[in-house]
Amino acid sequence: MTHEPSPITVPAGIPALEAATGAPRPSLPRVMLITGMSGAGRSRAAAVLEDLGWYVVDNLPVQMLEPLVGMMTSGTAAQGAQRLGAVVDVRGRDFADLASVLDQLRRQGVELRILFLDASDEVLVRRYEQVRRPHPLQAGRTVLDGITSERALLADVRERADWVIDSSATTVHDLARQVRAAVAEPGEDDVQVSLLSFGFKYGLPLDADHVVDVRFLANPYWITELRHLTGRDAPVRDYVLGQPGALTFIDRYVSALEPVLDGYRREEKYFVTIAVGCTGGKHRSVAISEAIAVKLRESGCRVSVQARDLGKE
Repeated sequence: MTHEPSPITVPAGIPALEAATGAPRPSLPRVMLITGMSGAGRSRAAAVLEDLGWYVVDNLPVQMLEPLVGMMTSGTAAQGAQRLGAVVDVRGRDFADLASVLDQLRRQGVELRILFLDASDEVLVRRYEQVRRPHPLQAGRTVLDGITSERALLADVRERADWVIDSSATTVHDLARQVRAAVAEPGEDDVQVSLLSFGFKYGLPLDADHVVDVRFLANPYWITELRHLTGRDAPVRDYVLGQPGALTFIDRYVSALEPVLDGYRREEKYFVTIAVGCTGGKHRSVAISEAIAVKLRESGCRVSVQARDLGKE
């Protein structure tokens, strides 16, 4: 079950510093609080946020949440991070202070959302039996006693939650999809394709998921006017893409990637590296990787392009 997030109201008086000094206010980070029942999937939710580019802190004491937001605002910690994910659970002795800390952050104008992970008592008991570990609030009692105590402590924050996700009947992959669907911004919930051009004479990239060999195209290196240029220069690009079969190869390769990328989405594999190689990594592979990137972007993919061996002799 999910709940639509309630709008955040910025209290009057927040811009007082800007009005008094004329200086712009520091940019406040967005905060996503991840909490919920132990064993319901908090760690998996945190991993999804990390994959989406959030700065995530696990098992954060409640009283450290406000200072951490302040440190990020001042730029002294997690520099450049504008989205903070904090995993908070009932093991902290200061958990009872959570409501007041959240209220204080909202009064400061922080955009705050709460993601609550839940599961049925029966499922949670079974999960603890499978891992053969005690519940953090068990304290010599039964696992169910610990779950009951935790549920009572979390009742208030569950009511405040913007999203409540029940993981009772989900796999870890299904849970990740639900978390991603809830918190991802437009365009973030798709595969990130990294295109890497390289030269075979310098070795295969170790992290390549796919390797494309474009040495079937004539090498611009043997043309004096093109030798000193790269695949990013128009004369080389036009020469490479103008060869028989070049554009056909690009179109068919991108078409062949469609079912592959669809499968990666289903399997929660959101980062893919495609290595495009020629002899030296300077001409053909650079031009072809850039052309493949254009086609993938036209189909809606998030794409980055790097040239590993550009500049090498």
